[in-house]
Amino acid sequence: QVQLVESGGGLVQPGGSLRLSCAASGFPFSSAAMIWYRQAPGKERELVAAIASRGSTVYADSVKGRFTISRDNAKNTVYLQMNSLKPEDTALYYCNTRYLFSNYWGQGTQVTVSS
Repeated sequence: QVQLVESGGGLVQPGGSLRLSCAASGFPFSSAAMIWYRQAPGKERELVAAIASRGSTVYADSVKGRFTISRDNAKNTVYLQMNSLKPEDTALYYCNTRYLFSNYWGQGTQVTVSS
């Protein structure tokens, strides 16, 4: 079965960095697009960054220039490097993929940016 397991979240001061990881299994990872979403309290879930199977990327305007999405197909893992973090980046971050017409989500990893 498809599994997505996020890790790497935590508490960081404004201006700091974190790297999130999403370990995937149960589907052909190298041919799948992978997406990071986030959801802050009281807000809708929003797309943060996406990476296609061939490596092209898309970012939300709010994170362009600060976040970088990447993938390691040998490790079936997608990453989100987050730099220059701001308090408004505080959210639960989810990994997502779509396989055989179904959407799959990880359990999420909490990122809190606060002094």
